[in-house]
Amino acid sequence: MFLKNLSLVNYKNFEAQQFEFDSKTNCFVGDNGKGKTNVLDAIYHLAFGKSYFNPLAGQNIRHGEEFFIIEGTFKLKDRNEKIVCSLKKGMKKIIKRNNKVYDRLSDHIGLLPLVIISPADRDLILEGSDIRRKFVDSVISQSDKEYLQTLLKYNKILQQRNTLLKYFAVNHSFDQATISVYNEQLNGYGTSIFQKRAAFIEDFIPIFKEQYLSISGGQELVSINYESKLFSQDLLSLLESNIEKDRALQYTSTGIHKDDLRFEIEDYPIKKFGSQGQQKSFLIALKFAQFQFLKAHAKTTPIMLLDDIFDKLDESRVKHIITLVDDENFGQIFISDTHPERTENVVKSIHQSYKIFKL
Repeated sequence: MFLKNLSLVNYKNFEAQQFEFDSKTNCFVGDNGKGKTNVLDAIYHLAFGKSYFNPLAGQNIRHGEEFFIIEGTFKLKDRNEKIVCSLKKGMKKIIKRNNKVYDRLSDHIGLLPLVIISPADRDLILEGSDIRRKFVDSVISQSDKEYLQTLLKYNKILQQRNTLLKYFAVNHSFDQATISVYNEQLNGYGTSIFQKRAAFIEDFIPIFKEQYLSISGGQELVSINYESKLFSQDLLSLLESNIEKDRALQYTSTGIHKDDLRFEIEDYPIKKFGSQGQQKSFLIALKFAQFQFLKAHAKTTPIMLLDDIFDKLDESRVKHIITLVDDENFGQIFISDTHPERTENVVKSIHQSYKIFKL
């Protein structure tokens, strides 16, 4: 799979811009603020129907304009797939595949597997558990549509249960029968999600460790641990035993929406004990493992977006990364960088066809 062309209208800092891409390597170079990352985000937008960097869709419209349009043509197996994502202020975002509007955005997820590596990924280490859950859910959802639908159903029931808990608090009332209905539904959906997350992590860890070994040169021992209360107790029992706490808090305090990943280096939290270079290597290994996992399960080669990844990495780690991407097993790669000479040296060393776009 690869992206043949891209057209942007009123997207972020672009008034109107078109690109024709190389099927292997494409680089965007220029000073900060020129829109290099915005082009990568537009590609991400076409794959996921949303921005990687800004969850508020309306803020992706160019200042002073009323709408944005992103169009891209992908070569997928033996056919072209034209994807259009558009948004007008005050209206619902529209995503079209070959001129047909999707009824549900979730139906689009997984069609165009994609992995992005960005400085913003540091949030996976530094921020709360919701960021790490979203990472796991995103990887699984791209290769398992049933998982995504189950997750959406779980979140809907969770929201309804939380609304009910707030209603009980305001009205000084309680209805055990209604709570039990929600508990049963959350247990069914949540147990399925937990089992698939656990199976994914078990498959993912060896891939991740292999990638980190390649990037770090075998200098450190790293690990990922999946933390969930469902390892020790079923979800229905957890919900029932925490009901008084939930009534006091007015939200559901336990469940798979509280799961987390523990990232470690030499058996210590990488957040506290990893250097900046080690943390960045950890994140890149995480994303390269995501690439390998998706390639094996999605039955097509994902697109890779590399946003400013060469900063803060020593020369030896950069060389390891180049060795990994200089492989026919990789598909199309997009790179952004503020240093044109460094970028050109990198892509020449990859021995693949390439284009460089100066913004």
